[in-house]
Amino acid sequence: MNILSFISLVLLGHVCVAEYVKLTWNITYVDTFRDGIVHRRAKGVNGQVPVPPVYINQGDTLLLTVHNNLDMPTSIHSHGLRHDGATFMDGAAMVTQCGIPPGESFTYEIYGAQAGSYWLHGHRKDDVADGLRAPFIIRDRYSPYEYDEEVLIYLEDWYPTEVPAKMAEILAPGSIGPPAPTFATGLINGFNGNDSRPIQFVAGKRYRIRVISMSSTMYWRFTTPGHKMEIIEADGITSEPCEVDGFMLAPAQRYSAIVTAHESSDFNFIYNCTMYADFIPFIPGLNPRIYTGLIEYRQDAPIKHMEIVGDDQLVWADDLNMHALNGEPALPMERQVVLETRAFISTERINYRKLGSLPYTEPLVPSLFTAMSMGEQAMDYRVYGPQAQAFVIPLNQSVEILLKNPQGQPHSQHQHGGWFQIIERGPVDRSELEQPPLPLNFTLADVPFIPVQRYTGVPMSRDTVDVPPFSYVKLRFRGDNPGVHLHHCHLNPTHSGAGLSITFVVAPDVLQKTLRIPDELYEMCARQGIKTEGNAVGNWGLDFTGLPTVPVELPGSSPRVPLPSGAPPNSLNSPNSDIPPNSAIQPNSANPPNSAIPPNSDIPPNSALPPNSTPPQPIN
Repeated sequence: MNILSFISLVLLGHVCVAEYVKLTWNITYVDTFRDGIVHRRAKGVNGQVPVPPVYINQGDTLLLTVHNNLDMPTSIHSHGLRHDGATFMDGAAMVTQCGIPPGESFTYEIYGAQAGSYWLHGHRKDDVADGLRAPFIIRDRYSPYEYDEEVLIYLEDWYPTEVPAKMAEILAPGSIGPPAPTFATGLINGFNGNDSRPIQFVAGKRYRIRVISMSSTMYWRFTTPGHKMEIIEADGITSEPCEVDGFMLAPAQRYSAIVTAHESSDFNFIYNCTMYADFIPFIPGLNPRIYTGLIEYRQDAPIKHMEIVGDDQLVWADDLNMHALNGEPALPMERQVVLETRAFISTERINYRKLGSLPYTEPLVPSLFTAMSMGEQAMDYRVYGPQAQAFVIPLNQSVEILLKNPQGQPHSQHQHGGWFQIIERGPVDRSELEQPPLPLNFTLADVPFIPVQRYTGVPMSRDTVDVPPFSYVKLRFRGDNPGVHLHHCHLNPTHSGAGLSITFVVAPDVLQKTLRIPDELYEMCARQGIKTEGNAVGNWGLDFTGLPTVPVELPGSSPRVPLPSGAPPNSLNSPNSDIPPNSAIQPNSANPPNSAIPPNSDIPPNSALPPNSTPPQPIN
């Protein structure tokens, strides 16, 4: 299809009537044997696990009514969607709403503005890893790519115990390092990967294969030996065609690829799904787990086994080699936010993690309600509480995130409320590398060479990026979606559940003028005794009386790897870098670097209303 034909079809789009698609999820506990190994309790929908995939067309609105029949609050996040003008539909509990309490219901209105591959999942505590997750496909009204049929493959890791027991072990006081790993079983389309059904191919047809990782911790590699793949989408962003042999999926990432079937149906072929994690021990049969499935052209056809090729000889998808089809150039850097993944062991010897200065902890007032009720002070990041780790972004400010990972394990970083451009990847300064606990000690000789790579032409965008060990990435986004958006690691529960999150509060002054939170959400909070105005604890100004105890880091709990005497550290700067790695937008400003208060603002950077003062008035 040429571009003029595509535009003509879009202009004729008024003949297609958008629909309201109604769906009811009755969330309950379900006994399951889905891996064929262990009977255990899970969180299911309408009495079943796995939860069936959800499909709508671009422009439709999904009306998802959730009945919570668990014994704890829950919420549902539509992963990858922006929710323009309706940030309260994002579904992040204690960020944009209070959780749906046991025995109550709430209807999410999810507008399918952008076609692509997404997923729905619980966003309260342990919901995701215990089964509350489902693929969510928004089909193109008019796709820029032609294909005959679609194939959906969704991948999960499944653990033998429920998450609360594992979290209790992770956050148990008195430990020195993380607990011993538990090995997961890989699930393909809901069940043990060894039992996957064949993918049916017809000779000569073109197939769009959507692959969605709904894993909580484990990574996946997907290949189709004997068939080339052309990636056309990553995380809901349509890309220029990019031919690869396979792709690696970090938790929460998604790809679509066009695969053209052979002209002959003389042979069947094998596809490979390998579940692995480089940050837990290698034990054959447990890590990695290798699963294969059949690409079936004809039921009685023999299998054509392809030559075994090492992973290092294959062409893998790489964000920096992909280009967004929309042609959007790289955003300018108007401000830089520096985040760093670190272990944080408290003086109580609890194993937390942090992206900012402290581990993230849910505020006592949802951050969106703070943004709506604090008047001009909503522009001061401090009102969101010390553990929300809030960064306030003025409307349309272009932000670069310098995300550093000095640890020996990867992090799958997801941003709510939109997507970011992938600008650069390179090595973390060796003087910043984090020394892991015994017996995993390593020296600088164990750190691999990591080249600096930078986008060319048009950068690719997505909502979830993998940050490899000992590496940094530079990401850019524009604050054009007023709302409160989490940015967090999607390794659940060991990372996000232990505090590896921060909050972007985008244009709270605009929110106060334009947004109306439904009364139902206020009432839901009130019935749970949760305040809906004031700062992070429901007080005014910077009065944080009643704030839960903020953890104190145990000195020396995340030591750096020692440098050899006289050895210069590797620099984070690359020849093409346009900013110093640790710069702030106003290095000489009296305002803190993550404050959105302009230098000449009439709001002093350290202002606070007296504890007994009258509440601030909303901005008119």
